[in-house]
Amino acid sequence: MNGHEFPWPRLAATGIGSLPGTDAAEAARVVAGELSDFIHVFELPARGPGADLVGRTAGLLTEVSVDLGLDTTPQGWRVAPGPGRAMRRARSWSGEDLDALEGQAQSYVGPIKTEVCGPWTLAASIEMATGERILKDAGACRDITQALAEAVRLHIGDLVRRFSGPVVVQIDEPSLPAVLAGAIGTASGLSSYRPIERASAGAGLRIVLDAAKDSGATVGVHCCAREVPVDMLVKAGAEFISLDLLRGNCPDEQLGQLLESGIGLFAGSVPAVGNGTISDAEASRPVRELIHRLGMSDPAWLAGVVITPTCGLAGANWEWVRAAYDACRAAGRVLRDDRVDGAEEGGDHGG
Repeated sequence: MNGHEFPWPRLAATGIGSLPGTDAAEAARVVAGELSDFIHVFELPARGPGADLVGRTAGLLTEVSVDLGLDTTPQGWRVAPGPGRAMRRARSWSGEDLDALEGQAQSYVGPIKTEVCGPWTLAASIEMATGERILKDAGACRDITQALAEAVRLHIGDLVRRFSGPVVVQIDEPSLPAVLAGAIGTASGLSSYRPIERASAGAGLRIVLDAAKDSGATVGVHCCAREVPVDMLVKAGAEFISLDLLRGNCPDEQLGQLLESGIGLFAGSVPAVGNGTISDAEASRPVRELIHRLGMSDPAWLAGVVITPTCGLAGANWEWVRAAYDACRAAGRVLRDDRVDGAEEGGDHGG
């Protein structure tokens, strides 16, 4: 294992990004109150177009050039000649959210994580004027990747001005496995776009990841789809991988190599939607069982592990959001206390 130093405490808890409702002040209170070691910028997609991951990231792109923008369509988003109302709304909401979180984190000095849609999910989600996705046009893919890299630099600069702690950037790529598999449908619905070669996909990701690193941030990739291409993400320069450990969407061998190489693991261990509470044992079980299967008994292997919900919490209610964050914190405590074996009979700490 290498000696990589992470900007977050060992086995800290954080969120993936999205939260329910439309109230930025409430979301900021919950994040700052429940995640005292590792806060995150939140998204409130219930507000509507512009508050979703793609729309919020497009709002960042408008900071790069006034010619960049998106407009809404019945299917989602389409390239537009300028910012337009949807992009102005996205930027306004993003500023409101950051203002609210900054106000709640005045004395906070720990890491802050932000979430940005990755280049391949953007390319798979946004239509060009022809109605086809950006994914169809290699030149358009390069253009949006370069613009995204610059937008990430500007966004990190804004966070550095607002917050005292180190910045962590999570590049969200939920569509990446489908892009690699050639499973994104064309406008006609009769066929799919050609698969993007892994080398090309990795090269595009590296441009964005390097931009974040050059700006002083720690950067990684989140993907909650099946068959996460972990090896490709690591080769592209990801310093951590965030995935759904409950679904088993990554082979143990790759996760073991991840930990051995000193790459961080954001372990999605608590369901994104639920009711009631979750015990300490249940919340910590995915990581405990992984460590047991890999035979990694040395606590040093957990240095880069962060406990998270499996995905964003936009579909949950606030009671479950608090329970899920509490369970993530509790799972970290269990693992830090080395109660790896026999914890099933241990604490039934309610989330």
